Amino acid sequence: MPATTNKGTIIAVVIALGLLGIFWVRKSQQPAPAAPPPPAQVDQQRLSAANSEPGNWYTGGRDQDGTYYSPLNKIDASNVTRLGYAWSYELGTKRGQEATPIVVDGVMYTAGYWGFVYAVDAASGKELWRYDPMANFPAARHPCCDMVNRGVAVWKGRVYVASVDGRLHAIDASNGHKIWEVDTITDHALPYSSSGAPQVAGNVVVIGNSGGDMGHVAVRGYVSAYDLASGALKWRFYTVPPARGQPYENPELEAADKTWDPARPPQYLGGGTVWDGFAYDPALNLVYFGTGNAAPYDQRQLGPSRLDELYTSSIVALHADSGRLAWHYQTTPHDSWDFDADQKVVLAELPFNGKPRPVLMQASKNGYYYILDRSSGELLSAHNYTYVNWSSGVDPKTGRPMLTPQANWYTSPKNIYPSWAGGHTWHPMSYSLATHLVYIPVIDVPNIWVDMAHNGGAVKYFNGFFTANGIMPDDNYDAAGLRRLFGPLPDLKTMQAERKEKLVREVLRAWDPQKQQLVWEHETSSGVRGYDGGVLSTAGNLVIQGRGTGELWVYAADTGAVLKVLQTGSHIMAAPMTYAVNGVQYVAVQTGYGGAAITVGTIPPGSAAAKYLNNNRIIAFKLDGGAVPTPDARPDEPFVAPPAQTVSAAQVSKGEVLFIQECSRCHTFGPSVTPDLRKIDIGMHKIFHDIVLHGAVAPSGMESFADLLSEPEVDAIHAYLLDEAWKGYRAQQAKPAHP
Repeated sequence: MPATTNKGTIIAVVIALGLLGIFWVRKSQQPAPAAPPPPAQVDQQRLSAANSEPGNWYTGGRDQDGTYYSPLNKIDASNVTRLGYAWSYELGTKRGQEATPIVVDGVMYTAGYWGFVYAVDAASGKELWRYDPMANFPAARHPCCDMVNRGVAVWKGRVYVASVDGRLHAIDASNGHKIWEVDTITDHALPYSSSGAPQVAGNVVVIGNSGGDMGHVAVRGYVSAYDLASGALKWRFYTVPPARGQPYENPELEAADKTWDPARPPQYLGGGTVWDGFAYDPALNLVYFGTGNAAPYDQRQLGPSRLDELYTSSIVALHADSGRLAWHYQTTPHDSWDFDADQKVVLAELPFNGKPRPVLMQASKNGYYYILDRSSGELLSAHNYTYVNWSSGVDPKTGRPMLTPQANWYTSPKNIYPSWAGGHTWHPMSYSLATHLVYIPVIDVPNIWVDMAHNGGAVKYFNGFFTANGIMPDDNYDAAGLRRLFGPLPDLKTMQAERKEKLVREVLRAWDPQKQQLVWEHETSSGVRGYDGGVLSTAGNLVIQGRGTGELWVYAADTGAVLKVLQTGSHIMAAPMTYAVNGVQYVAVQTGYGGAAITVGTIPPGSAAAKYLNNNRIIAFKLDGGAVPTPDARPDEPFVAPPAQTVSAAQVSKGEVLFIQECSRCHTFGPSVTPDLRKIDIGMHKIFHDIVLHGAVAPSGMESFADLLSEPEVDAIHAYLLDEAWKGYRAQQAKPAHP
C-alpha cells in the first residue's frame, strides 16, 4: 500500500475518533432523563388543590371534603352513550366489596375482603402489587356484616389500611411491602373488628372499629390516632364511659357518664363504635366522625332512666393534635332503633343569612338530613329526606327528635320507618359542586321491632340484635308463619295500609340541601332489597350509580334523565369514581355482593349475584369501549343425599332456635355468599363438630364457636340442618326429570 494512502487513512481515523469523542462528551454533558417521581405523593398542599388536578382521585371521596364529585367533564351528558368497557381486574375473592378506589398519578390503590390491598395500573388494569394483611382467623366471626373493607388512605408514598382483625398497616406504595403495623384492638376477647377506611388528619392517621351489635354485651367504642411515620399511638378517644367506678380515659367521659343510667350492669359495654364516616378539616384541625348505636337495643336492660347515653349515635369533632373533644351533636338520643350516625359526612360551604358558612352534612340513618356548623356543631337544619314514622321531626331549638307512639316497640311490636338498615347507610352519597345538589342512595324500607324476651316466641336472643329483632317485611312476609319463633306480629295488610308505596324499595334522590327538598328521584329497586350502590357525580352533568342487578346507571345531574345503562353481570354496592390518564377519562367501580346483605337472607331475586358467580373485580369504562364481559353463570347447586338420622322433633326444634340465634346472621337457605348448610357434602357433615367447635375451616371465615355453643347444642343444630336437608332432597327427587 502506498505511504500516502496509509497516512491519509490514519488522518481520517484520527478525525473520526475526535468527532466521536466530541459527540460522547456532549452527550455525557446532557442531563440524564428525569427519574419518575415516587408514587402516591399526596400531601396536604396537593389535596387542598385537588380540583386543579382533576385526573386524580385522592381520597375515598376524591377530595378532603368527601364529595364523591369530580371536575372531569370529557365524559359528559352529550357523549356518555358511548361509554363502554375499558378493562377489569380480578380481586380473587367472592364476597362483599364496599371500597371506592383511589388513583394517584396513574396508579390505582384499593382494599377488599379481609383487608387485602391492591395496586394496579389505572390505564390498563395490570397488577403492580397486592398486599396480604395476614388477618387472624378468629376475627372472621366478629364483623356484623361480612369481612368487608371500605378502602385505604394514601399519603406521602404510603398506603394505610385496617385489616378485619383490627390491625392498622402502613405499606410502601412503590412495592407493597409493609413498613409498620399496629394492633388497634384493646381486647381481642371481645367481638371487635375493623371495616372502615383510615383517615389522615394532620400528623396522624385515625381509625375506629366495629362490634357495637355483636356478642351478648357488645363492645365499647373508641377511635385511635397513630403517628404517620412510626405507627406510635398518639391518642385514643373513647365514645362511651367505662363501667361505674372505673377511671375515665379522657376527661369528656365524666360528662358522658351523667347521661347513662347509674345502675347499668357492668357487663354491658355500651357500643358507640366508629366504623365509618370520617372527615378532616385542615383549617380547623378537626377530625369528624359518627358513632354507633348504644347497646343493647332494649335499653331497659341498662336501667329505667331513659337518659341520652353520650356519645352514642352522635357526630363528634375532635382536635386532631390532641384527641380532645371540640363538640358533639347527638342525632338520636337513647337510640333504641339501631340509628347509628356512622354514615359518611360531607364538608361544604353553604350560604346562611347571606354569608358562606363552613358546614358538615349527613344523611343520617335515622331518616334526617343534618347540616351542622363544622366549627361549633350548631344545628343549622334538619329535615327528613325519606319517610319517617318513629319521629314527627327534629326540634330546631333542642336538636332532639320528637318521638311518636310508633317509636315505642316495648309495649308491642311496631313497624318502624326507616329500618335498622337506615334511610341511608354506608353507601356514599355525592355532593355536586356544579348543581349544588346531594344525590342520596335511599333505603325506603321498614322493619318490625320485636321485644323477643317478652313477645312469647321461642327465640329469645339473636346475634347482632341482642334480645330484640328487626324483621324486614316484604310482600311475601308471613306473620302467622313467624309467630312460633317471634310471637304475635303485625300482619301484612296492616303494614301495607300505612303507605301506597311498596314496603321495600330503594330510591336515588337528588336533594337540595339548602332548601331541604326533593328535586328528582328514581326508584332503583322495588319489592325486594336490591343492595344498590353508592353515587358519583361529575362536572359533565352526570350522576352514576351501580345496582344490585349488575347495571351501571348514568343520569343527567340536573334533571335526572336516564342517559345510559350498562350491564356488567356483577353486583355493584360500592360508589363509582372517575379519573384520567394521558388525557383519557375513565369511570371505575369495585364490584361484589355481600356486606350487610348476608345478615338478612339470600341473594335477592333478579340480582346479578343470583345469575352470575360473585367474582369480585374492578371494572373500568371509557368512551368507545366495548361490552363488559360477564362472569360465569351461577350453577344450580343441587341437594345431595344427607346422612340418615333418627332424632326427636323436639331436638330439631331446639336446633332451629339455636341456628336462628347464632348462625342465621351469616348462613341462610338459598343462594348466598356463604354456604347453604343444607347442601354440604357427606365429608363436611362428618367434621361438622370440628368446624363449629374447633375451627377446622377457619381460613375460609368460619371460626370456632366453642365459647358460645356446647356439644349438645351443636348436635341440635346439626339435627335441624339434616332435617332441612332431607326436606330439600326429597322435594328435589320428587320433581319430574327434564326431558
